[in-house]
Amino acid sequence: MRLADRLRVALENSVGVAGSDERLVPGANLTGAAVLVAVTDRPEPGVLFTLRHAHLRRHAGQVAFPGGRVDPEDIDAVAAALREADEEIGLAPAQVELVGISDTYRTGTGFEVVPVIGVVPPDLPLVPHEAEVAALFEVPLSFLLASANHARRSAEFQGRTYHYYEIMWGEWRIWGATAGMIVNLSARLGAFA
Repeated sequence: MRLADRLRVALENSVGVAGSDERLVPGANLTGAAVLVAVTDRPEPGVLFTLRHAHLRRHAGQVAFPGGRVDPEDIDAVAAALREADEEIGLAPAQVELVGISDTYRTGTGFEVVPVIGVVPPDLPLVPHEAEVAALFEVPLSFLLASANHARRSAEFQGRTYHYYEIMWGEWRIWGATAGMIVNLSARLGAFA
């Protein structure tokens, strides 16, 4: 069975999980956003990530999936994720075979993020957007889905202790909302990899 079909079946045969940042204020008015979880179609599938530039106003220097806010001209979250991936890393929408969506993740910074899952050919000549993306890298899907790699951490913020997930891949620190979405996806896909 093809990778996209295997992922699709795994998503369809799983139960959704709630996911949100502990800093989320109940009843908060959230802004729609979407990210593309781009899975590379290779014998050992990987997932593409970006490192955001340190000078950006939001989430500076953090590892993230390509994505961003849903704009008024976007038909839906899927269109937003594809548009953002094209803008941020030069991934043409025609190169993405859509699989489905994972569980919405609500952030303490005021976003309601829809993770869009898609399969892409391996080794595409992607070009990170100079002003937004400092680096582009890939992590094996099996590593991301393994719960042993999901470290639970805590930090003080405005006088309170908050908990979050962190996933370390070599020099790359994946944490916060991105790691939370991975943990949710891991619960959905189970032993897929």
